[in-house]
Amino acid sequence: MKNSTDPKEVEPVMSQASFMTLANQYRDELIEQVIPFWERTSIDHEQGGYFTCLDRRGKVFDTDKFVWLQARQVWTFSMLYNRYEKQARWLEIAANGAEFLARHGMDADGHWYFALTRRGEPLVQPYNIFSDCFAAMAFSQYALACGDARARQIAQRTYENILNRKDNPKGKYAKNVPGTRPLRSLGLPMILANLALEMEWMLDDGVLEKALQMCVREVMTGFLDADRHLLFENIAPDASRHDCFDGRLINPGHGIEAMWFIMDIAQRRRDANLIATTVDVVLHTLEYAWDKEYGGIFYFMDVQGKPLQQLEWDQKLWWVHLEALVALAMGYAATKSQACEQWFHRVHDYAWSHFRDPQSGGEWFGYLNRRGEPLLDLKGGKWKGCFHLPRALYLCYRQFERLSGACGTSNCSSA
Repeated sequence: MKNSTDPKEVEPVMSQASFMTLANQYRDELIEQVIPFWERTSIDHEQGGYFTCLDRRGKVFDTDKFVWLQARQVWTFSMLYNRYEKQARWLEIAANGAEFLARHGMDADGHWYFALTRRGEPLVQPYNIFSDCFAAMAFSQYALACGDARARQIAQRTYENILNRKDNPKGKYAKNVPGTRPLRSLGLPMILANLALEMEWMLDDGVLEKALQMCVREVMTGFLDADRHLLFENIAPDASRHDCFDGRLINPGHGIEAMWFIMDIAQRRRDANLIATTVDVVLHTLEYAWDKEYGGIFYFMDVQGKPLQQLEWDQKLWWVHLEALVALAMGYAATKSQACEQWFHRVHDYAWSHFRDPQSGGEWFGYLNRRGEPLLDLKGGKWKGCFHLPRALYLCYRQFERLSGACGTSNCSSA
């Protein structure tokens, strides 16, 4: 397979028929392959919650439960129940995880642990605010699905805790010496942008709008380098940049994912200028981070081209490419940009030919070396669960279904 970096070599083929072909491809992979894999292999019927450490065939190789992934799977099955089809089985699976998390996932102050044993005993303290973010997403979506008042209360309390912690997210668990080199990470404001929209149905209009304004401001005027059209992963509190490992770091996947979160807000506001800016950043990030020799998107990069501390910098990860597909599908739907179309086909071809496992149906590979060969044949682990792939398949399916015109004649719920 030729791996040129010039997307103009990819001939655009978009038409209503091709949109429908893509919609069917993404939907069928989601409903017939990926979701059945998790239904078949991940449910812990004895202790509750989910197994996420699954080998290529779906066999469990470790039973610890990571709160990020437990919550993400609750969200995935609740989301599909709410937005695709009200299958009782999906709501039961979501409940299996939600009930386990409600019993075991929080400390006495309502902060979410990072890891639990199979039975739910806490293993790792609640140092990581992203556990809370994904728990809030999960219980909001689950409450919407089942109308459970306790689930809604958990989502609301968790969201309030996140806002209270956002300026010092690790709190007493922080390992850096205060004041020497304070840095803010892109991860939190970008997740809060998505989380606020996820919880829109249960937030007051004023609270929602304030949260969205804060996230857009922080991402687009702090982390975005307007000259390079790239997002930095870490900045100083005054938005300046440190010349150090963390200060020079570019995480292309985070930058692209953040842009479709902001694009979602911009579409809600009908802000054409902000939409155009997010699309521009996505395209520049792809041009910057695409591997000119082997294809695919680098995991980490140093903005000055210096050696990185992340030894995995040149790996190709599933979630990075999937978030790029979502951003490009959304960008094309919003702008009809030929560059979005061309880059979509390039990333689509790479992702489907490298991450999808043709010999063992279901979930995709997650970790490739620079050449695009699987480093690990696992389908789930400590960081990889039932989230990025099903979410991307669903969102791309919905974008192409709308573009095909099928939504005019069928039940096409909100993405």
